[in-house]
Amino acid sequence: MLKLQYSLLLLSLLCFCFVFFSDASVHEYNGEKFVSKGNAFVVHGGSEGIYSSFHDPNNATSIGDSYIRFEKITFHRPKEFANFSSRSIQAILFEVEDRETIGGSAYGGQRAVCCTADLAKLGVCSEGEVILRPSRENSGWPKVFGISFDGDDEVAILPSKSIQITKTGMYNLYFIHCDLNLKDLTVEGKTVWKNPNGYLPGRMAPLMNFFGFMSLAFVILGIFWFSQYARFWREVLPLQNCITLVITLGMLEMALWYFDYAEFNESGIRPAGITMWAVTFGTIKRTIARIIILMVSMGYGVVRPTLGGLTSKVIMLGATFFLASEVLELVENVGAVSDLSGKARLFLVLPVAILDAFFILWIFTSLSATLNKLQARRMVVKLDIYRKFTNALAVAVIVSVGWICYELYFKSNDIYNEQWQNAWIIPAFWQVLSFSLLCVICVLWAPSQNSMRYAYSEEANEDFNKDDTSLTLIKPSPTPSKDFKSAAEARPVQVNNGASNGDLEEDKTE
Repeated sequence: MLKLQYSLLLLSLLCFCFVFFSDASVHEYNGEKFVSKGNAFVVHGGSEGIYSSFHDPNNATSIGDSYIRFEKITFHRPKEFANFSSRSIQAILFEVEDRETIGGSAYGGQRAVCCTADLAKLGVCSEGEVILRPSRENSGWPKVFGISFDGDDEVAILPSKSIQITKTGMYNLYFIHCDLNLKDLTVEGKTVWKNPNGYLPGRMAPLMNFFGFMSLAFVILGIFWFSQYARFWREVLPLQNCITLVITLGMLEMALWYFDYAEFNESGIRPAGITMWAVTFGTIKRTIARIIILMVSMGYGVVRPTLGGLTSKVIMLGATFFLASEVLELVENVGAVSDLSGKARLFLVLPVAILDAFFILWIFTSLSATLNKLQARRMVVKLDIYRKFTNALAVAVIVSVGWICYELYFKSNDIYNEQWQNAWIIPAFWQVLSFSLLCVICVLWAPSQNSMRYAYSEEANEDFNKDDTSLTLIKPSPTPSKDFKSAAEARPVQVNNGASNGDLEEDKTE
């Protein structure tokens, strides 16, 4: 219990930090320090996919203005190091295809961003400056803007300017300097990145329409389910109440994601509050859905009235999955702007993947036991629905494994995010898959006038005990004689007459 409370406290603090320190499509720099990368000092200013503002044959929806605007970019150096004129500090904006135009190497050696003495001797650059070459594909690119400190100045301000984007691509911004004497240099200000249809980064833009369609899909599913629920509310099972909760959470989650992206697209500032609610509702929905599937697989409400001693274990697994998933989704979505995945995500994905694998293993192990019980008790109706349910789960798992393999292939072959226009399909697929499985479950367990035939029945268990007793006591030989057959036919009557006494004695013993 203490561990759970401690975990909830950490989660609350993490949420608090995200609310007050979230970023936006308006990339803000609040005193970021330059970090040594090779022989250069670098601050990453942002990376986003941007569609062309002019007509693009590959993008028929390119309308409006696309630009990257620099506003109040200010560099600060400590007073104790403000006693000399510095070399240029440069803002370098380039499209990912032009990445080879920055940096170079002498005689095939290690690649450097800043010009070295060997490269200076070859006459290709000036020592101590960033190595830049004009792009062969994009005239006038990369875009470079420089500023330097004069004398004892402590502040250097980069003039505000706006760069029109005339080609669809993944754009990267870096602030770079090569002056070893510029210690503890920081940058402040902001850059505004805009696509033709709004401020959403290119990778996220298709997701707004996707969540709009998913909201409509959940509304249609909800109309079907709630109409059946209202018609046969007297026959509703506890399992169907749980499915109703999952559908409601799904509707809220899709609507919140749509409004999150719509607000982000309109203002350029990602609404941390809406994002957090969308993440939380989605995590609760996934957790409850997994617990419901596990409980159904165990035969809860069908072949057993309770989970018994397994209840606490199921709750513990669900709570752990919720915490791990919530932290992962918060890190991945709240305040996320740049079209690059962080290293923190790779670290947080592992616990969620392990818990998912444990859920799958437990579900199919329980399903196997439940199917065996139903087959032994000759409950044909329940056995049929469980077989369909098992087949649906098996297909979902196989498709999931196949998609994970494709996702790994996609990311391993897209190191520089050149396929950013198709990246939205990966998260969208998981939403479609979970929705499809939910639809199958809704069809199988839709409220109807015959819903109670799927419910747990004590009479069925008593009948099974009687049948099982007679079956175990009578073991006819492979080739019985006529006399033996007549004796065997009379004997079950005696067994059935005594079965009630045997059952009473077993009840007393229990």
